[in-house]
Amino acid sequence: MTGGKGMFSKECVETFLKNQLQLFDEKVVENEKEAEEFLEDNLAVVLNSLKEVREYFEESGMDVSGLSKKELEETSEVFKLPSGKYLVVEA
Repeated sequence: MTGGKGMFSKECVETFLKNQLQLFDEKVVENEKEAEEFLEDNLAVVLNSLKEVREYFEESGMDVSGLSKKELEETSEVFKLPSGKYLVVEA
């Protein structure tokens, strides 16, 4: 799990910037700098697999036991990265 100051790759920043409307009703960031700051401020995390995403949500107190892998991947807080990892942004 990675995250925190300066820990977000260009891939994370660009993916969130491009897909932010899956989580929010309106844009919350307008450019890559704002996107990186938003991810840092909201303690977003990068996880290696859907198994880690499930564990992360369970540790956060979210009941995801009934969700299939596909449903888990499609939750609004989960952004699939081109590398196959997952960016989780809790609003």
